[in-house]
Amino acid sequence: MTIEDLRNRGLIILECISGSRAYGLETPASDTDIKGVFILPKAEFYGLNYTPQVNNETNDIVFYEFGRFMELLSVNNPNILELLNTPESAIIYKHPILSELNTKLILSKLCGNTFGKFALAQIKKAKGLKKKIVNPVAEERRGVLSYCYVNYEQGAIPLFKYLEIKGWTQENCGLVNIQHMNDMYGLYYSEDSGFSGVVKGVGSNDVSLSSIPKGTEQEALMYFNRNGYSSYCKEYREYWDWVAKRNDDRYENTRSHGKNYDAKNMMHVFRLLEMAVEIGSDHVVNVKRPNRDFLLEIKSGKYAYAELLKMADEKKAEMEQAFENSSLPERPDLEVINDLTYRLRDKFYREKG
Repeated sequence: MTIEDLRNRGLIILECISGSRAYGLETPASDTDIKGVFILPKAEFYGLNYTPQVNNETNDIVFYEFGRFMELLSVNNPNILELLNTPESAIIYKHPILSELNTKLILSKLCGNTFGKFALAQIKKAKGLKKKIVNPVAEERRGVLSYCYVNYEQGAIPLFKYLEIKGWTQENCGLVNIQHMNDMYGLYYSEDSGFSGVVKGVGSNDVSLSSIPKGTEQEALMYFNRNGYSSYCKEYREYWDWVAKRNDDRYENTRSHGKNYDAKNMMHVFRLLEMAVEIGSDHVVNVKRPNRDFLLEIKSGKYAYAELLKMADEKKAEMEQAFENSSLPERPDLEVINDLTYRLRDKFYREKG
């Protein structure tokens, strides 16, 4: 099933412009994202070929099957509530059967949790980018040898330094396990005994053990910081995966405003929290934001990160108070939503013949 299939077969019941253009936060550089809802034909819905979602390769066009759409509404998913409440100016097509779908049947105090979680996730993303910008990982990957240390005089020094002092090479070293001492090894050296070296090659992820002839004198004890090396490998992989996949325009914008956090993520923190306050207080989902200038100031990097966190904490407290005082039900009425889901699907099938 492709998006073209949905269009050609007349299965789309809702198609909307989403994202910044729906929020009223678009700029000349903004993309146009599309979200919507489709209904599977009877044979595919009742058969084994249920398709919950269809999207394009870049994920900027996404359509949800009606059953999945209603399921997500029943748990007050913010993205799906936004889709249902898209402003008229951003609706491309809306099937008449959706006029029966009243947001007030769906909203509940769950929104305080779901919108709050989405907002906290945006803060986490902003922090993650801040960490990556402030603490970049060098492209040249460190190996096992960088995490090896040798006892020397009254302390310990890096293996590289020890080998330099001795005028030795790692290839002529031999290691043996020291019983009852994890990651501690006896270090031996010989230029003609055929030892395996500390590591067998540049890409090795572990030290190499050697067969040591009886009577050979141990030169030192060597410790391999295995946990440190493992953590570094994870950090290295995550950082360079991020570099390969990052949105370069967004990254350069973050660098240019000099605040070292993802300002777009922080803008969405406030958008989500403010929407949640309105849901708790007024029982409405206002997708198009009335404070465009303030939100775009956040996106431009006008505020310091610590300042935004303080304001976000205050807005979160306001949201919690709004839901504490709200007359919304604790949860949506699943029987009502289930009945509505059945009736609207059945009506669509009868009209399609």
